[in-house]
Amino acid sequence: MDTLKTLTYAVTGRIARITLNRPERGNGITMDMPRELAACVERADIDPAVHVIALAGNGTGFCGGYDLVESAEALQIGEPDPSRPPGSVLDPRVQMRNHVPGSQWDAMTDYAMMSRNVKGFMSLFHANKPVVCKVHGFCVAGGTDMALCSDLLVIAEDAKIGYPPARVWGSPTTSIWVHRLGIEKAKRLLFTGDCLNGREAVEWGLAIESASPDQLNSRFEILLERIARMPVNQLMMMKLLLNQTLMAQGLHTTQMLGTVFDGITRHTPEGYAFQQRAMQAGFKQAVRERDEPFGDFGLSTFKG
Repeated sequence: MDTLKTLTYAVTGRIARITLNRPERGNGITMDMPRELAACVERADIDPAVHVIALAGNGTGFCGGYDLVESAEALQIGEPDPSRPPGSVLDPRVQMRNHVPGSQWDAMTDYAMMSRNVKGFMSLFHANKPVVCKVHGFCVAGGTDMALCSDLLVIAEDAKIGYPPARVWGSPTTSIWVHRLGIEKAKRLLFTGDCLNGREAVEWGLAIESASPDQLNSRFEILLERIARMPVNQLMMMKLLLNQTLMAQGLHTTQMLGTVFDGITRHTPEGYAFQQRAMQAGFKQAVRERDEPFGDFGLSTFKG
């Protein structure tokens, strides 16, 4: 495997450990991260010694979403484009792919780029072996794609998990919320962009277990060790058996729609206004102003 830029990979006993490793940026997602994640999952899958995959994050939180702060603040308006409102800009995630500031937005170019990321996140779902994710601190926006594509979630009681970009400038591309929560609870979160704490995440059925911050690691390790005792072939069959239910419910079709919608949300009038505000006042300030009416503007320390 090539040198990893965004993750670390290690095997201890029967456990493959994939750890997000950009702590100075809240483990913000870059274009390298989904690709490296898929490569690490494949490495664990083909290792006969590995029975279970552990996913975690270094630093103060699991993942704050896409790392958009620098790129959002540095956007260039470019040449006028009649298909976009005056002064609108291209989303930084498209700029990461094309490296053409201010170029015209193309929905299918956007979809091709973001669906690639979905495939990387979904490598956790499609892994032959179970994936257990540990969340501490925060898991918001694009960070939830990785947490919810994992099979089981263990979360700190004081952690925050949710999708605030549902308020503006985002749609969950892996679109797995309804499959984890049921339709009413998924609507409750995505109609507001609200977050849950760890205890609420368990009560709502989003996580399997919560623990105090000082007990989180031990509870995570206990679950990993219990799963690791199972024969690999049994684990593979149980995962395939259970995952087919979600496939039959149309998960992949929903993800296609969610990924297309994600591009559209960033090119609505409100999306353009958000981008302009990010250029004027900084991305964190734009997020703070987005979230302040909901009373949770403290979450603006997260990336996107």
